[in-house]
Amino acid sequence: MNFKNILVEQDNGLATVTINRPKKLNALNKATIEELHNAFKALENDSAIKVIIITGSGEKAFVAGADISEFAHFSVEEGGMLAKKGQEILFDFVENLSTPVIAAVNGFALGGGLELAMACHFRIASDNAKMGLPEVSLGVIPGYGGTQRLPQLVGKGKAMELIMTAGMISAEEAKDAGLVNHVTSQEELLPLAEKIASKIMRNSSVAISAAIKAVNDNFKDGVNGFESEITGFGNCFGTEDFKEGTTAFLEKRKPNFPGK
Repeated sequence: MNFKNILVEQDNGLATVTINRPKKLNALNKATIEELHNAFKALENDSAIKVIIITGSGEKAFVAGADISEFAHFSVEEGGMLAKKGQEILFDFVENLSTPVIAAVNGFALGGGLELAMACHFRIASDNAKMGLPEVSLGVIPGYGGTQRLPQLVGKGKAMELIMTAGMISAEEAKDAGLVNHVTSQEELLPLAEKIASKIMRNSSVAISAAIKAVNDNFKDGVNGFESEITGFGNCFGTEDFKEGTTAFLEKRKPNFPGK
């Protein structure tokens, strides 16, 4: 895969996607969002890929925000379409991937950058990371899912404060709030992400996919997450992964799962 704004590396079932616009602090413009969509779609369809890590190039930023110059003069209709299309092709798309996505936040994750990190299945951060949704300081609100995912992760009150003040929080504050799972040094960020990914890859990709769907369904209007869990649990019984997992357990050996 050849891209202008991102880099994609693959190694033994692990894919690492790096947003590579360091001079723009990896800001999300239209082209980068489309490239990310295409990369994630290709990786999702690749049966060899078990886990995806997304990070930013350099040591300053994961993604410092959206590229404001692209939409500063948009109309009401254009603004609405910007949010709708962005959510559809990237943010909702990533959240609903069956392949686990880990955000390795290596610096500033602001606005659309934090929204991208929140769309991932979970997040780890370097100790220099700063996170926030500064949109109201520009006269607009988060448009890529920030008003929905931030309360899910940190609670309504904390989310309201962060959104209304347009402030930034440190990596440690983000961890205390439940926004990120782990904080480590810049040097150890990707090694830690890879270590967690290796633990995930030992398990059944088919079961993990079903678990992702069941967890996500709990946050969707009109969907009963418990029913999704029951259905997913039952469906697992018809998979080769279930047969291998249970057989390996009974034979007291490590399972060799067929893959997604």
